[in-house]
Amino acid sequence: MGRVHVQKLDGMFYKCRMCHTHLAKFDDLMSKTFHCRRGKAYLYSSVVNVIVGDYEQRMMTTGMHVVADIYCIHCNQNVGWRYETAYEESQKYKEGKFILERGRIDGGCEHQHIPAGADIAN
Repeated sequence: MGRVHVQKLDGMFYKCRMCHTHLAKFDDLMSKTFHCRRGKAYLYSSVVNVIVGDYEQRMMTTGMHVVADIYCIHCNQNVGWRYETAYEESQKYKEGKFILERGRIDGGCEHQHIPAGADIAN
């Protein structure tokens, strides 16, 4: 097994709360209106430094979806999930997108720390 390559993000980004590995750019944030079992969750168009787990069908509040949990590449914490398939036509926009659970991430950049509860992007 080789070394894990961790991608560093420039500017404003969200990072793993456990190990501070960069996960997503603020610019890739699509929505803050999602929820998970543990509270708020954010929808992203793309993320980095994650491992995608096995896909499974899950009943969500918006219907049945095929999803896979995603894990921080450095500390292996479950940080959210990836939508593979949405069966409802109104939910198709989620396909290929990622959810990061707000309680599992922090927002910030190299020069500034932004607390988890801060509302940065609209």
